[in-house]
Amino acid sequence: MAGRFDLSGKVAIVTGGNGGIGLGMARGLADAGAAIAVVGRNEAKSGAAVADLAGRGVRAIAVTADVSNKDSVAAMVERVASELGRIDILINNAGMSIRKPPDQLELEEWREMIDTNLTSAFLCSKAAYPALKANGGGKIINIGSMLSIFGASFAPAYAASKGGIVQYTRACACAWAPDNIQVNAILPGWIDTDLTRAARKQIDGLHDRVLARTPSGRWGDIDDFAGIATFLSSPASDFVTGTAIPVDGGYSIMA
Repeated sequence: MAGRFDLSGKVAIVTGGNGGIGLGMARGLADAGAAIAVVGRNEAKSGAAVADLAGRGVRAIAVTADVSNKDSVAAMVERVASELGRIDILINNAGMSIRKPPDQLELEEWREMIDTNLTSAFLCSKAAYPALKANGGGKIINIGSMLSIFGASFAPAYAASKGGIVQYTRACACAWAPDNIQVNAILPGWIDTDLTRAARKQIDGLHDRVLARTPSGRWGDIDDFAGIATFLSSPASDFVTGTAIPVDGGYSIMA
């Protein structure tokens, strides 16, 4: 059974893989044997993430790229293929959030979030597709959010981008299934990261409200994403495509 989850010999790109949920997923893939390309803009954080992953016994490299820029993405994919020899898995995790109600959000802020959270997934998936197809198949995992399915007054652009992630995932799953490429989404709930620590400072009572609604009774940890990322990257999920799977401790099932 373990062989179904074995990623030895596989190469994964994880955008935003130098911290938070991205690093948690990268650790899971590394523990399953995959080589990892950590893509981010903060070189110091990426270097630390690479050291973490290399300590797990796999090859890891850091690639500095702007995933909202077509040329930068093309160069990133070319470098990963050149240095690591192939591309089998793409995790589109890079993201950001600006918390403002719709009437206070500026057009430039809207565009920045849509480009970072949604357009980046389009650019990276399109750029990686030829390599995945040439290998006879592969896996793409897009990171959505609970706000892919819920509304929130303080996150109009973020919610729009994450809702778009789910529909983009479904479209790609339909288009690329004949190429043996499975495309799925993960919808994180409230996870203890730098982004949500900032949110807890900005939104009164958020911490207690999350605990009250979450059946698991805790905030999520980045390593809670190691298993789902490994499953969706492995042969064990070869007949799973177009899904959007909450990883939220039960938050989304509560009335």
